[in-house]
Amino acid sequence: MKKLTTAAVLCFASASPALAADKPDAVRLKASVEKLVSFGTRNTLSSATDPVRGIGAARAWVADELDKLGEACKCMQVQRIGRTFTGPRAPNGVEVIDVLGVQWGRDKNRVVIVGAHIDSRGTDTLDITKDAPGANDDGSGVALVMEAARILSKETFDATIVYAIFSGEEQGLWGGTLLAETARDRGWEISAMLNNDIVGNTMGQNGIRVADRVRVFSEGIRASETLPQQIARRGNGGEDDGPSRALAKAIDNVAGEIRGGLDVFMDRRPDRFGRGGDHEPFLKLGYPAVRFSVGAENWTQQHQDLRTENGIEYGDTVDKMDFPYLAKVTAINIAAIRRFASAPGAPKTVAISGAISFDTKVSWEPVPGATGYRVYWRRTDTDRWTGKRDITDTNVTLVNTSIDDHLFAVAALGGSGAESIATLGAAPTRQ
Repeated sequence: MKKLTTAAVLCFASASPALAADKPDAVRLKASVEKLVSFGTRNTLSSATDPVRGIGAARAWVADELDKLGEACKCMQVQRIGRTFTGPRAPNGVEVIDVLGVQWGRDKNRVVIVGAHIDSRGTDTLDITKDAPGANDDGSGVALVMEAARILSKETFDATIVYAIFSGEEQGLWGGTLLAETARDRGWEISAMLNNDIVGNTMGQNGIRVADRVRVFSEGIRASETLPQQIARRGNGGEDDGPSRALAKAIDNVAGEIRGGLDVFMDRRPDRFGRGGDHEPFLKLGYPAVRFSVGAENWTQQHQDLRTENGIEYGDTVDKMDFPYLAKVTAINIAAIRRFASAPGAPKTVAISGAISFDTKVSWEPVPGATGYRVYWRRTDTDRWTGKRDITDTNVTLVNTSIDDHLFAVAALGGSGAESIATLGAAPTRQ
């Protein structure tokens, strides 16, 4: 297959028929969700060995599909990681197993993760007898991850891509915890973690259809930062520029280049109010991670037994989903993964200096694999970069750009022009 340039892929809406074949397929996404629903329940506590019903059968199917992609591209290895967890929603303990499709890049240690949880639940988290279709929550996310693997496995990247299918999300984000801690133990350098959870409906419970945007949740100050580090970030004015927020801004920029696509609603919270997802264990360990979720939720279709009460149909079923919308969310994920897996890692730190001066010096350590760097700046009264300069050196002095009134950041560029997330400039740490 001819390798596609980033620019060509982002303009798939007006592409040739051959190029359009790489567009996410709503029909195929629906087929994947229907297959997941066919396992009856995917409750984490359900059977791990029954060949036709339960989470074990669902995980086996996903692993087999990823295996087929690996055989076709000779680039992907399916891995299973597992650990026993115990908690109020699994009082007798349960083995949580994540299925990973690992698409090896030229750098096997630098990783981009796209994930979703395969487990489902009804009204009672401990009930494994009733059907729990989990079409949107989170069959939609699993279908998206599989579609991304189908398309991106045809290409070669600098970074390794991990297609992660989590279990145990409904019991306490256990699958996300398992992979985040595995990544830490393996020494992975995670450039981006994209969690997709409830990404396939457009009709909200209030009866209003929201089909023009997808929410991307991100933290500002890192959850992993110590109090002194948080105070230093506040002193630098970087509350809106932590790695995860920088990741969300980059995704917003990527989405803006997709013709006929969705707007990214940048939600400046780690997740929905008082709720959570599998990206949060990554945040706790300091990795840049975000959550994709629909613009309007319908809670009668989440965590509900199948039933009709007072004329209201409860339950998370396929017929309540919007698959062309899911295809658009998938397109944003694919474009973002393509960018971050083609780019070098982000600069570790960026130092700025220029007190009592109208000039600001920005400097950083070289990034492995970078062919250049993009220096950004903006006034402190705005949240988007307004100025930029591309250079090949690792320092630059910006004349008449006051450090008192501006923020600065640096992104690394790859040979193809792909860009890392931007690292905010800060005062050097005092010894």
